[in-house]
Amino acid sequence: MTAIAERQIPKVTAPAVGIDNTRTTTAGTAARYVFAGVRLALGWTFLWAFVDKVFGLGFATPTERAWLNGGNPTKGFLSGAEGPFAGIYHDLAGTAFANWTFLLGLLGIGLALTLGIGMRIAAATGATLYVMMWSVALPPQTNPFLDEHLTLAAVLVGLTLIGAGRTLGLGATWEKLPIVRRLPFLK
Repeated sequence: MTAIAERQIPKVTAPAVGIDNTRTTTAGTAARYVFAGVRLALGWTFLWAFVDKVFGLGFATPTERAWLNGGNPTKGFLSGAEGPFAGIYHDLAGTAFANWTFLLGLLGIGLALTLGIGMRIAAATGATLYVMMWSVALPPQTNPFLDEHLTLAAVLVGLTLIGAGRTLGLGATWEKLPIVRRLPFLK
C-alpha cells in the first residue's frame, strides 16, 4: 500500500439545524438566507403584479388598463389561450369571478411569501396559479413541456418544505400561534 492509502482521513460532521435554527453551519446559514431571498423575490413578483394590475403603473399594465380605471386583468391573457384548455379559459376571460380570484390570489400569495407566513397555503395556491398559467399557453414555445411556470411552482413547494419563511420572515413566530398549531395547514 501507498502512504496515501494508509493515511486516515478524519470524519467531519456538521451540526444539525434545529427547528429554532440555533445550531447551523456556515453553509447552512448561507443557504437559509439565499432561499429567504428567493422567497422574498417571488413574494415581490406576486405583489408587484397585483399593484400594477390594480393601479396601472405603466410597466406591464398601462394606466388606462388599470383595474381601477375599468381595465380587465384577466381578459387579455385568458382570451389568448391556446391548446387543450383554450375553451375553458376563453369562457373565464374577463369574468368578475376570474378577475377577483386572480387579484386576491396575487395579493394573498404575495403577502404570505413576503411575510413568510402561511407558506403551505401560499405554495399550494401559488403553484396552482403557475400551473394554470402554464396550461393557458400549451404547448410552451421554447420547450416541448417545461417552462418557467412549472419551475417556479416547484420552487414554491420547495421553499415551504425547507421552512424558508423562518428566515427573514415571521414564519417562526407564526408557527407558534395556537391556531396554527391546531391547524397545521396554516403553517
